[in-house]
Amino acid sequence: MRVSATMVAFRSIPHPAHSKHSAALRSVFRAVCAALALAACAVAPQAWAQSYTISAEQMQGAVAEKFPRRYALGGLMNLDVQAPRLRLLPQQNRLNADMDVTASGPLLQRRYAGAFDVDFALRYEPSDRTIRAHQLHVNALRLEGLQPQAAEMLDIYGPQLAQQTLSEVVLHQLRPQDLAVPDGLGMQPSSITVTDKGLVVRFEPKAAP
Repeated sequence: MRVSATMVAFRSIPHPAHSKHSAALRSVFRAVCAALALAACAVAPQAWAQSYTISAEQMQGAVAEKFPRRYALGGLMNLDVQAPRLRLLPQQNRLNADMDVTASGPLLQRRYAGAFDVDFALRYEPSDRTIRAHQLHVNALRLEGLQPQAAEMLDIYGPQLAQQTLSEVVLHQLRPQDLAVPDGLGMQPSSITVTDKGLVVRFEPKAAP
C-alpha cells in the first residue's frame, strides 16, 4: 500500500517541461487579448470622434424653447416673433428660418400679421460648446397692409432684428460627454456641414500650445 501511494503522489506532479510550455501559452494568450482590447479602444473612439451629427429635429426642438419673443423698435413698434420653422439648405451650407410675426404699437393703428424670412451659416462657440447662427441674411420681412412709414422702419431695423432674434438663440449645445473622447485624443470641433438630414460637425487636431 505504501508503494502504491507513492506512485500516485509521483504521478500527480506535472512534468517541468509541460508546466513551462503551458505557462508560456497562457502568457501569449493574455498578451494577444490585451493587444486586441487596446486596439479596439484606440480605433473605435478615433472613428467616432471624426464627426458628430445633429438632426433637424434636435435643432427645431432647441429653438422652439426660446420663443415666442418680443422686440421693441424705437418705442414706436413692437414685433412678436414666433418660433422659426427651420429648413436645411445643403447646397448653400446654410439654414433657413421662416417665422410668423405680428406688429403693434403707437406707430400702428392696429395689429398686423406677416412673416420674417432669414437664412444663415453656422459657427461653433467653444466657450459654451454651442452651435449658433452666423452671417445672417434677411430675405424678407413682410407685414400685409403696413403703412409706408412703418414699412420703411422695418427695412431699417430688419438686419438688427435678425441678429437679435437668431444670434442669441442656441441651435444645439454639445454635452461634456460628447466631447470627452475627442478631447482625450487631442481633437476639437472644426467645420460644420449642412446635409439633407442635419448638421455634421467634424473634428480636427488641436493647435499646439
